[in-house]
Amino acid sequence: MTSNAVWHIVKILIIFSVIMGCVAYLTLMERRFLGFFQLRLGPNRVGPFGLFQPIADGLKLFFKEDMTVSHARPFYFVAAPVISFTTVLLCFAVIPFSGTTFITDISVAALYLMAISSAGVYGVLLGGWSSNNKYSSLGAYRAAAQMISYEIPLALALAGVLILSGSFSLVDIVNNQRETWYLFTQPLGFAIYFICTSAEINRTPFDFMECENELVAGYQTEYSSMKFGMFYMAEYAHILLASCLITVFYLGGWHGPLLPPFVWFCLKVFLVLFLFIWIRATFPRVRYDQLMALSWKLLLPLAFLNLIITASAAVLV
Repeated sequence: MTSNAVWHIVKILIIFSVIMGCVAYLTLMERRFLGFFQLRLGPNRVGPFGLFQPIADGLKLFFKEDMTVSHARPFYFVAAPVISFTTVLLCFAVIPFSGTTFITDISVAALYLMAISSAGVYGVLLGGWSSNNKYSSLGAYRAAAQMISYEIPLALALAGVLILSGSFSLVDIVNNQRETWYLFTQPLGFAIYFICTSAEINRTPFDFMECENELVAGYQTEYSSMKFGMFYMAEYAHILLASCLITVFYLGGWHGPLLPPFVWFCLKVFLVLFLFIWIRATFPRVRYDQLMALSWKLLLPLAFLNLIITASAAVLV
């Protein structure tokens, strides 16, 4: 192997390790912040300030009995969480954490992200269908309808950013925000993208994929041990990915004064993560008909309006 190939492998392993660490401690961060918002303590017993709680949770999942129900379709039952987890991780391959810190920068990175992240719905569908359980199947079908419905306005909102930047490369998109973030030139697009992302990653008030009081945990009903753990990690990895993408597309990426670029990127991602947690602590779950109406009757027309205005302004200027 050439030294260049070895360096790429090392870089992938380092970034993968950092992402897994961030996903693990994102669960602790969310539980501590929710405890603060709800006037309770949150995890604080396992290690100083509860810092070992994610490790304890991981060990618990790893050593729990791994069961596969007798009526499940074994191959697809195992493949579903693997698909959900790997599709999220593949998206991190094109995320630029600074001007020089990324696995790869391809000219069609935005299209790559849309294609790979959309494939995650197959993991959800397979999880429900392969369980051979009516509750799991119902949860999977609802989740697929939700994800597909919100992908359309999300893609249209992102198209406004692509028009302004004139590139599908994430590095180019960030570099075009040196002076002005797209948050200020695309405020409507940002609002649409943020709402659609919340629905895509199953965050309150759109958490219908695991609506326990209606679907007995939805498509995950029959899962246990690390197969359930992979769904769980995929969900939190998706939250981290969404925060990184919002930072790249609308918050200027790593650009900022005084501090190193990577520090600016991390601070902006932390701000978006905090916003996701704050919304979870504030809003109740909406009804399913309200969820679908919001996408098709409000966000989709607004996304088209934003796209028309952006394209018209780009042509006139």
